[in-house]
Amino acid sequence: MRALCWNGVNDLAVETVPDPRLVNPHDVIVAVRLSTTCGSDLHFIDGYLPGMREGDVIGHEFMGEVLEVGGAVERIAVGDRVVVPSFIGCGACWYCGAQRYSA
Repeated sequence: MRALCWNGVNDLAVETVPDPRLVNPHDVIVAVRLSTTCGSDLHFIDGYLPGMREGDVIGHEFMGEVLEVGGAVERIAVGDRVVVPSFIGCGACWYCGAQRYSA
């Protein structure tokens, strides 16, 4: 697949990377159709986050179509169109129960 990769400070490139795969039963694979840049992406780009490694795929706000779901996924099906915000809640912890998904 093609992805936007961070290769160093102010060095981004669209590259071919391995296709994603389901790792656990709660995973979902989404074909990204549209994406946007978030202010936090600027931290990646300018090297502010020391954990970044050459080749890291960036982009965390997007919409697309579900291609594959893990065995424990119940409310999302292949073919669904989804929007993925900058935060993703687990749906099971106290914070998610209180609708504080970003916590």
